[in-house]
Amino acid sequence: MRWRVELPEPGNSTPVTAGDRIFVTQPVTSKHWRGLYCFSAADGKLLWKNGVTYDKPERTHRTNPYCSASPATDGQLIFAAYGSAGIAAYDLDGKQLWHRDLGPLDHEWGSSTSPVLFGDLCLHYHGPGPGAFLIALNKTTGETVWQWDEPDWQPGTRTDGFQGQGKGIIGSFSTPILVEAKGRTELIMSFPMEMKAFDPATGKVLWTCSGLNPLVYTSPMEHNGIVVALGGYHGNSIAVRTGGSGDVTATHRLWQLVRHNGGIGTGVLHDGLYYYHDSGGIVCCLDLQTGETL
Repeated sequence: MRWRVELPEPGNSTPVTAGDRIFVTQPVTSKHWRGLYCFSAADGKLLWKNGVTYDKPERTHRTNPYCSASPATDGQLIFAAYGSAGIAAYDLDGKQLWHRDLGPLDHEWGSSTSPVLFGDLCLHYHGPGPGAFLIALNKTTGETVWQWDEPDWQPGTRTDGFQGQGKGIIGSFSTPILVEAKGRTELIMSFPMEMKAFDPATGKVLWTCSGLNPLVYTSPMEHNGIVVALGGYHGNSIAVRTGGSGDVTATHRLWQLVRHNGGIGTGVLHDGLYYYHDSGGIVCCLDLQTGETL
């Protein structure tokens, strides 16, 4: 072991690196603080920390602490999303360049979506919960370039065989991904009930594929022009070819698995196979073309 440092609280975010520095988001709940820590990769020394204070109530789950979103960096700037406390950008020395208050989030399981960088844009899903949206911010100023408002998902009939009382939990904890498809870049996001692709520069919806369920934990994954999305807690899983236009459910969806075993973690794709584990710790492997469990 080269070094070890204690963090103030448990967390779900993944550290990111830039050069010889490691960045990780952390909350200090007792002080209503949410922020970013920067450590030396060589010896674990804390180089700096910076963040914001948010003292208003915000619901979350005991297994999903605040600051569950991983930071993102382009090697020059670092971006951290803090849920209801907004999103902020820092330089490598810890100076806060801007902070945006995107409004409160209200979901019983909190939030976890991480920022995604594209050119001079910082793309972020501010959700789940009422009033959720996908937004593109200028990386250097924090100003809004475009915004897509998520509809109020009220499925009349559950698509995943849910038999509980009421409508069940609705919401997405997915982080969007960027995919190259037929000479263009697609920003692909798994929402409740459907997967969508956007033009990341303008926010225009390129295509939509239905077949998911109202609850989505994992991020989409792409391999050889095929995107896979797994629904949460016995939800539906789908595979879609990229590069489509409009509603591609009938033309580009390769398969749908209803009442499937997708878990919380996003898997990996390799050589036409999809590897992931369910929430019970069982590792599964699917054929990417057919959805068959191998």
